Amino acid sequence: MAELSLPKNSKVSKGQHYPAAQSAARIKTVKVYRWDPDTGENPRLDSFDIDLDNCGPMVLDAIIKIKNEIDQTLTFRRSCREGICGSCAMNINGTNTLACTMAIRDISGDIKIYPLPHMSVVKDLVPDMTHFYAQYASIKPWLRTQSPTPADKERKQSVEARKQLDGLYECILCACCSTSCPSYWWNGDRYLGPAVLLQAYRWIIDSRDEDTGTRLDELEDPFKLYRCHTIMNCTNTCPKHLNPAKAIAEIKKLLLTRRGV
Repeated sequence: MAELSLPKNSKVSKGQHYPAAQSAARIKTVKVYRWDPDTGENPRLDSFDIDLDNCGPMVLDAIIKIKNEIDQTLTFRRSCREGICGSCAMNINGTNTLACTMAIRDISGDIKIYPLPHMSVVKDLVPDMTHFYAQYASIKPWLRTQSPTPADKERKQSVEARKQLDGLYECILCACCSTSCPSYWWNGDRYLGPAVLLQAYRWIIDSRDEDTGTRLDELEDPFKLYRCHTIMNCTNTCPKHLNPAKAIAEIKKLLLTRRGV
């Protein structure tokens, strides 16, 4: 897997160190990226020594402990704590993942936490997701139909057709995959990236959707789709164990089939 680079800010300097209490028996050092745009200072890496006997088992528990007990200015996103919402996506020891599902015991040595790579940082561990969500909205992620909605029932699909959505609908839009993709780093202004393309494929193959042709037309673009070079970072890093690279390949196959290739 390619090495992930730091967020779009200047050089990171060494920050403050917060030692644990002398009575602590099991200590884990957590190094956290800090940047506050209001100060005008360069980003820094603060070190916090955590007493594992008084901390939950997940990396998110350590971050919350730091926020509650050591430094209340630490800024990050979190919500469900169950790997469902995607809010706590961040780069932990070089891998994009969810802090709430990453166990502290699975990390040897210090824990190094950065915001998702190659995104502008709002503050500390909070990346600016505005462009990512705008790209998601651009694929119109809802059923697009021309036929009248049935008056007395929902739009049904067979069990087999429903199974086609497995491995796609589970995406939580955490952006771990897109921000691990070098093609997205280089062309993120025009390339939709693996997360959005996986979502696009989810609607393309939905048997209830009646706008497949238009959806494919909208993706027939040198940058929107074809910047993917099958590096596979997206699939390797997905915390939900999905396969965005396969979804992108399937879209390309559909376009080739439509051309008669």
